[in-house]
Amino acid sequence: MKQLRGFIRKEFHHIFRDSRTMLILFGIPIIQLLLFGYVITTEIKDARIAILDKSHDEVTREITHKLLSSGYFRLDAMLDNEGQIDNIFRQGNIKEVVVFEQNFGKKLERDGKADVQVITDASDPNTAQLLSNYTNAIVQDYLQKKFVNYKIPLEIKPQVRMLFNESLMGAFTYVPGTMALILILISAMMTSITIVREKEMGTMEILLVSPLKSHHIIIGKVAPYLILSILNALIIIGMGYLIFGVPVRGSFILLMFVVIVYILLALSLGILISTISDSQVKAMFVSVMILMLPTILLSGFIYPIDNMPVALQVFSNIMPARWFIEAVKAVMLKGVGTGYIWKQILIMTGMTILFLGISVKKFKLRLE
Repeated sequence: MKQLRGFIRKEFHHIFRDSRTMLILFGIPIIQLLLFGYVITTEIKDARIAILDKSHDEVTREITHKLLSSGYFRLDAMLDNEGQIDNIFRQGNIKEVVVFEQNFGKKLERDGKADVQVITDASDPNTAQLLSNYTNAIVQDYLQKKFVNYKIPLEIKPQVRMLFNESLMGAFTYVPGTMALILILISAMMTSITIVREKEMGTMEILLVSPLKSHHIIIGKVAPYLILSILNALIIIGMGYLIFGVPVRGSFILLMFVVIVYILLALSLGILISTISDSQVKAMFVSVMILMLPTILLSGFIYPIDNMPVALQVFSNIMPARWFIEAVKAVMLKGVGTGYIWKQILIMTGMTILFLGISVKKFKLRLE
């Protein structure tokens, strides 16, 4: 028994001495708990909306104030005419536009009813449905409390319009998100594992002393995954269209350009992972922990980024999948051109250059 206790103490000593084991045992569960606790929520907070007030009377001002003071909405723009609505939605910042008809207050008092139009960006159907429900509930609450002793029953009828996804199909969100997840896992994880495998088997030394230059070796390793990832993207887009009815309203050439930029970004990330990994297991572990969970949780794939705490919103900016999903949704669902997604393309290109630059510095021509 004494020998067993000594052996157990030795094992505890080995575990506590290894920082990587301690990270797996305690660090990862804590990080996952915090991420899931803050990210997985159905609440809406500070959703950006625009107001088109054609009436500018006391009633519309009070309803606007009640919407903005609820904590669910944040005013991003006051519109002057209906011609601005389509453009502001295509820019991707606004989630909802509330339109008050002319003589809103007068019609409400004279006829007992008035109309308000609620237009939402349904490229994220769950958020769109929640926003329209919240708006309707706040308007009805205002009506009941404001005109509680009014002689005739009053009615405000919200007319809800869902842009870009009128049927609120979840596939319109999941197809771009799934494509982002699959492409980054295949490109980054398989590239890193392939390069690290050469190190483990000792064949990298043979390649390095061959007539091939270092960049030729890297290109040769990643080229097959570039082609295979493009084929995967085409399959996903095709299945999304044929099976789920997900449209490609914008330029298909522009869509594939975005896909290729994202794949190159994922490949450069895989190269970077291979430079910091000394085994295939470590490369796979780093790829899954750094890529899969953050892509699912922090990219806007499933959970809206606007609902997250400010710290996580800031952190989501370094998630490659976030910018890819935004660009792909804009092209596929909104039919926008390069002028609307240049920011996302520029960020992904910058990340690719950054990762390649770091990889070149860390890449060694001779194995130690």
